[in-house]
Amino acid sequence: MSDRSPHERIARRSGGGFRGYPLATIAWYGPDHSRANKVVVGIVRKDGGDVVAMEKWRSPTGDVRHDELIGAAILRYLQEQGVQSVVMGDGLLGCPHEEGTDYPDGGTCPECPYWAGRERPI
Repeated sequence: MSDRSPHERIARRSGGGFRGYPLATIAWYGPDHSRANKVVVGIVRKDGGDVVAMEKWRSPTGDVRHDELIGAAILRYLQEQGVQSVVMGDGLLGCPHEEGTDYPDGGTCPECPYWAGRERPI
């Protein structure tokens, strides 16, 4: 077993470049730019394909990037899905709440004022 943390192992996999499909996308979300309390992992099986499987993990108080159990669960999920390539952004993509589900479409999240009016990275 590696002496690296699960997050370090995930980051290392994402830095390996494209190695084929299936490909995993990993996106971090949080109430502001400093804490990720949600991570979403999507699986794409072929070039030009849609996400065919997705898992989400949350932490009500901590940062999912430093949660050993969530990191281990992500690594297991990548292995179960047979992932060859991992794409992961450097920072947080935005609010962890979902437009149209947690707050109205076209609105701003009332729980995450940090993200109001900010462009989310793509």
